[in-house]
Amino acid sequence: MTPNFDGRTVSQWFRHTATTYADRDFLHVPTEACGEYSDSALTLTYGEAADRVARVVARFQKAGYRAGHRMALALDNRPEFFIHFLALAQLGVSIVPLNAAMSPAELSYVIDHADIALAITHAGHAPHIRAALPESVSLHVLVASGLEYAAPAAPPSAAADEVALLYTSGTTGLPKGCILNNEYFLDIGRLYAGLGGHCRFDGPGDRLATPLPVTHMNALAVSFMVMLMTGGCLVQLDRFHPSTWWQSIRTSRATAFHYLGVMPAMLLNAPATDRDDLSGSVRFAFGAGVDPRHHAAFEARFKVPLIEAWAMTETGAGAWITANLDPRHPGQRCFGRAPIGLAYRIVDDEGADVAPGTAGELLVRREGAQARRGFFSGYYKDPAANELAWRDGWFHTGDLVRTEIDGSFFFVDRSRNIVRRSGENIAAVEVESALLTHPDVTATAVCPVTDDIRGEEVFAFVVPRTGVSATADTALRLQAHCQQILAYYKVPGYIGFREKLPQTASQKLARARIKALATAAIESADLFDLRHLKKRHV
Repeated sequence: MTPNFDGRTVSQWFRHTATTYADRDFLHVPTEACGEYSDSALTLTYGEAADRVARVVARFQKAGYRAGHRMALALDNRPEFFIHFLALAQLGVSIVPLNAAMSPAELSYVIDHADIALAITHAGHAPHIRAALPESVSLHVLVASGLEYAAPAAPPSAAADEVALLYTSGTTGLPKGCILNNEYFLDIGRLYAGLGGHCRFDGPGDRLATPLPVTHMNALAVSFMVMLMTGGCLVQLDRFHPSTWWQSIRTSRATAFHYLGVMPAMLLNAPATDRDDLSGSVRFAFGAGVDPRHHAAFEARFKVPLIEAWAMTETGAGAWITANLDPRHPGQRCFGRAPIGLAYRIVDDEGADVAPGTAGELLVRREGAQARRGFFSGYYKDPAANELAWRDGWFHTGDLVRTEIDGSFFFVDRSRNIVRRSGENIAAVEVESALLTHPDVTATAVCPVTDDIRGEEVFAFVVPRTGVSATADTALRLQAHCQQILAYYKVPGYIGFREKLPQTASQKLARARIKALATAAIESADLFDLRHLKKRHV
């Protein structure tokens, strides 16, 4: 179902859909996803959502917020997030989604870098978010009494068309703020709605379920925009719960759902039942990174096709590839063929094009004069990173892929040193920097290793200072130190000790060799396994 309204902003699209389909369900949260804030399922129609948005807009206007301001939202996947997002979009105020699982130091960096005028959260996160805020920035805690918003703490600093500033892990260690404008969001909605093939949207009865966090572009833009632009219902879960997943899908009447690569493995572990066949209700599942061992098995058991796709926060709909058409090559890490309008190259380390069947880095852009249409607008306050990413007129993805004779793309690896754990991108250098702040660490190297449940896990090799023993107590001490600095999911799940680390001729870490040594260390148990200590605290 391709949207036919010509609105040019997220706000215009919402008002159009809310007026046209006022009685349709806009948002549904199943009972088991409501957590601490409701004893029963929540449903908002488009008309009800529009009324709530209008009330919030009036309060923001009264407080003095206007186009160009930025506001941090630490509201998890709750309905209030979407109401505030739409209200702020109507005013031209950009949102900065905050992941409350981050440490106060991580949050402080994002809040300071983004030049926010106000932070909003709910009571459960209030002490944690307040600890990260500078004195100049007010914290608004959502309560039933509806307290007024404080006046802006910072002047407008965002471009007039900015809708969100979304932070992603970068290879330099510090997160980068991706500027996302109205065109970015609308192009994503139009592309997804018009894919067709296995990814078919009909409109009135579509109900798309997702457990993914609104701090990522998938939930912030992809699932949200396709439902908003087609008049469907977004079924937003708090997170992925294997034990209640199918209950949520059935009671919410979901016709499609989004997944992370780790989800199929967990769902296949559950005992088979006579209700596993979902072919009569769920049309497709959309995601990335399913383990090749589980792809065909999941589809055979649950009768739901897992549609693999590729995109990045930076590329948006400008470079988006989907395996929505056959042949999909299940179990081979295939993510489809290049759509019309996408220009790409696959190059070796010297920048030369490689032949089909050979792995190389994927470079992308749009064909024609608008090479960056649909992409992010750039990294905030980081022109050097923008130039590096777009060098020679191509966006350098950092992903290693190959193509075959039928034009299908197959994912091989990441050339950047990133750990992809349960859908979170973790920069190895960020974890290395945290470890190096401990006085017992002389040198360290962090890399991804395969994990059957999380996809990948964080592995850290450590060279201890003279006199420090390579013991379990030392490993525990180092991980606890990281817990104070980093979000729980970033801390090392494995720690191995070495007297020295492999280096290249130019004295840089030999990353490929280190990754091989980490795999060998797991096989020989020459390490300390601390994965059980990585737990969400908020």
